[in-house]
Amino acid sequence: MTHDPENENQLVTLFRPVGPEELKLIEEANFTAFPPRLPGQPIFYPVCNEKYADEIAQRWNTKDGNKGYVTRFKVRAEALAQFPVQVVGAKYHQELWVPAADQDLFNQAIVGLIEVIREFSNES
Repeated sequence: MTHDPENENQLVTLFRPVGPEELKLIEEANFTAFPPRLPGQPIFYPVCNEKYADEIAQRWNTKDGNKGYVTRFKVRAEALAQFPVQVVGAKYHQELWVPAADQDLFNQAIVGLIEVIREFSNES
């Protein structure tokens, strides 16, 4: 993603797989922001596509009987220019690396509400 002055008002759709604890904190923020990183979590990782978000939510967030959720949200494109897309595996494993110190600025660039679009569970 690059900064294009003609597209100042463009929005980019991103996704974030979350577990129940993070979803509760998002709900407490009225679905308008993601919670700050915890100590030992220096990076916030929104992902660039739904397939990758589904994979993480289903494979990782559902461990130990928990549920995994996929959230979808829109961010002003201009705010993303400083966070280049990182490919961390297969071609579709695309994510942004937002330093914890920049997460407030990232949250301020969210337009509209954070939606829960999918839920996964490994409970029988």
